[in-house]
Amino acid sequence: MQIPEKSRKSGDIKGARWALTLSVSLWGVIAGSAVAAQQAEAPSVPPGEADEADGKDIAAPAPPPPGASLPQVEPIIEDEEFQKAIPPIGAEDDPELDRPLESIAEFERRQAAKERQEGEDAAVPVAGGTPVPALADGDTAEAIGDAPISDSELAAPLPPLDSFNVEPVQFAESEPDRDDVKIRYKVEVNGLAAADESTDIDLADLFHDLSALYDGDGEAANGAMIRARLSADAELMQRILASEGYYDAVVDTRIDRSGREQGDPLKAVVDVTPGVRYKFSEITIKADPTVPPRLIDDNFPLKVGEPIVAERVQGAEAAIALKLPQEGYPFAKVEQRDILLDGATGEGAYTLPVEIGPRARFGGFETTGDLAFDAEHVAVLSRFERGDLYDSRMVDDLRQAMVASGLFSTVAVEPQRTGESAGDDTEYVTMMVTQQAGPPRTLAASAGYGTGEGIRLEGSWMHRNLFPPEGALIVRGVAGTQEQGLGVTFRRSNAGRRDKTFELVAEATRSDYNAFEALTGRVGVRWSYDSTPLWQKRWTYAYGAELIATSEDDYDFTRGARNRDFYTIFGLTGQIGMDRTDSLLDPTKGFRITALVQPEGSMRGHFSPYARVRLDASGYYPVTDSIVLAGRVRVGSIMGAARERLAPSRRFYAGGGGSVRGFGYQQLGPKDPNLDPIGGRSLNEAAVEARYRFGNFGVVGFVDAGQVYRGSTPTFSDMRFGAGIGARYYTIFGPMRIDVATPIDRQPGEARISVYVSIGQAF
Repeated sequence: MQIPEKSRKSGDIKGARWALTLSVSLWGVIAGSAVAAQQAEAPSVPPGEADEADGKDIAAPAPPPPGASLPQVEPIIEDEEFQKAIPPIGAEDDPELDRPLESIAEFERRQAAKERQEGEDAAVPVAGGTPVPALADGDTAEAIGDAPISDSELAAPLPPLDSFNVEPVQFAESEPDRDDVKIRYKVEVNGLAAADESTDIDLADLFHDLSALYDGDGEAANGAMIRARLSADAELMQRILASEGYYDAVVDTRIDRSGREQGDPLKAVVDVTPGVRYKFSEITIKADPTVPPRLIDDNFPLKVGEPIVAERVQGAEAAIALKLPQEGYPFAKVEQRDILLDGATGEGAYTLPVEIGPRARFGGFETTGDLAFDAEHVAVLSRFERGDLYDSRMVDDLRQAMVASGLFSTVAVEPQRTGESAGDDTEYVTMMVTQQAGPPRTLAASAGYGTGEGIRLEGSWMHRNLFPPEGALIVRGVAGTQEQGLGVTFRRSNAGRRDKTFELVAEATRSDYNAFEALTGRVGVRWSYDSTPLWQKRWTYAYGAELIATSEDDYDFTRGARNRDFYTIFGLTGQIGMDRTDSLLDPTKGFRITALVQPEGSMRGHFSPYARVRLDASGYYPVTDSIVLAGRVRVGSIMGAARERLAPSRRFYAGGGGSVRGFGYQQLGPKDPNLDPIGGRSLNEAAVEARYRFGNFGVVGFVDAGQVYRGSTPTFSDMRFGAGIGARYYTIFGPMRIDVATPIDRQPGEARISVYVSIGQAF
């Protein structure tokens, strides 16, 4: 009988429930006796076993479903016989039947008291027997959960962690040192060769580079560590194979101990069953029409029938995400791909949604944040104008130009929609420039040494934006054994045009070399278009003017002694350069050519005009990835004035770290009777280097040659040679070098060894 849920939750039928339970129990006893009597006449068959006569299981009949009427069955005994068999039941026969039933709570309390009494009785000593031992607190029985704590230490509060002192356990015998106990193993990969041959990458080599087993170098602390590495490598192998289109690959691992008895290491075995390699059966790109119409299709490299390789899929999607913003779609977005694999055919249907957004043209500029300069100067730095089709490469160029200014800690350039029509189904976008100005001041220092030049220390202080936008003030000082100086420079970068620089310079120097001793003041102005480490340009130029006032000594051959004169020099400068190398500070291929023309006039009693001309060329050829051959030539001439009419500091000299190594600074060319150089009106130089780089270090072998001549035309005769070896340490700002050289066919008075230390390659 089942009680409805509502009734079972009601507290008003407790008495009815107990009455129902009792009547059902009585009926079960009577009915059970009758059934037992009937079954006693039948053979005993265990429940669930098949009857050998008819092959059917004997089991209790299933109860009827709720609400169904019970089937009519014939009674086992007649009602009259049943009534006669029931003994008389009534209050007169058994007074206990009319007594009220006790509550469950009273029943439980009575049972608990009975159990406690039985426990006490069990603890009483039995005559001639052994008493039951008492508990720790002396009691012979105790209720669980009610035991009192008689040990005060158990009830004491725990000490704080910072005062808890752990005493090491002292063993009677020291534990064996197991630090050097290792389990040796080797790795075996089976079944990968077929998949490896079908791919463009070396799967075995890739697995080797990433494997935890191989990374362990064949040793483990225990077997559990080997199993953990096997498990990790199994997942790794699954990912590697899936990345190449083997999505059904099965990877099993095991540890082979068969060679342990012979002393061989364990084998960590990876068994690979690559399965079928999935291919594209269909490629669908869901996107709105573009301009030009096949912009996406022509730049999407995946083809039907090729394997599904994760790297190619990601590369193809990246190509679309890169190409659309370059062709006027700044808000294009590549959505999540979907690849539906068919295990029966080994094919996959690829679907890629692409949201192209509106086609756009460049509009104006806006700027926000901690500004280093305003939106007007941002427009000077940009290489695009209003109305040009949007191109993300031009946006990156603008951001890099702002970074190259050195004025920002962070800077971002992003397009913003305006909704303003630009015609031709396009709209204008505003370039939002977010600036975060960085520290504007810089301290810098450098040091070098050269035979004949001595030690040279140079330091500078610069405020890069003292006169916005990009107006820098630079204070520079030189302290050396043979040169001292102080100079101030005002420099305006990106002056009215991108990459154009304007400079005003004022400086005073003192020089004390074997060739001359001079006190010089100079002011100059210069406009230039130069390369920088961030912006290396193919074509560079510079032009300007300078005024020099200098007092210098020179050897007077008519008097046979050195004589000091004062020179006033006014000159113009023009320079043009072409650069086809791959690096400004450390080129490895390409060439450079630079031409310099300096028309000047010297006042020493009367005006003497002349022109200085110099041509430099260098080339670089990579023999291997680590070996580069480099060479250079230099030719110079001064035309229009005799050597004696030229200030000694304006003549040509050769020798030294930036000229012909193996000789002292300015030591080549004509000399006076004291063997001091006096300079000349023409020169030629050449050098060849073999540069070998390994990591951040390098070794250079070199041969240099050069000479200075009295006349204005270099004759390429009487060339002097020097040879040596150098070391390089490559840093993020260029190589640091130290060169040691010796002159070939050394002459009297020339140093046997010359040393040069500086930053950057020799050329």
